[in-house]
Amino acid sequence: MKFILLVVLTGLSPILLAGTANFSSPEGLWAPTDGDGRQLGLIRIFEQNGAFYGRIEPSSPADDFSARCTRCAGDRKDQPIIGLVIMRHLRLKDGEYVGGDILDPTTGGVYRCKFHLTDGGLKLLMRGYLGVSFLGHTQTWVRIDDASRRPY
Repeated sequence: MKFILLVVLTGLSPILLAGTANFSSPEGLWAPTDGDGRQLGLIRIFEQNGAFYGRIEPSSPADDFSARCTRCAGDRKDQPIIGLVIMRHLRLKDGEYVGGDILDPTTGGVYRCKFHLTDGGLKLLMRGYLGVSFLGHTQTWVRIDDASRRPY
């Protein structure tokens, strides 16, 4: 009987562990939402040399892969929107990711930004601002399950 129980538990352990994920890191796929909770697209946050970056990912087959960031400046000028790194150089400090900037590809505006994880890492509160944080706007991003492309 113990042998059967051991075999069953051993067989189930990969299935049980597959559902666990590390939500203490912002790395992964995120869906920024508007004030009504509608998904605005997909952003992949990744870490590189100790800093965090965010890249626009395809969100549906209807995405326009030929769209370019015509209002962007510098090295992002006329780059494809899909694949564009819009969030750069954020580092963890005292429980908040700070010191970076975020690009609005519709206007070409670049803003300082910071964010922190909430709801056990399932949500992210992104604040973009000019100069000082109180001159800004906060947006909620929802973590997306890569496999199903749905919110957790």
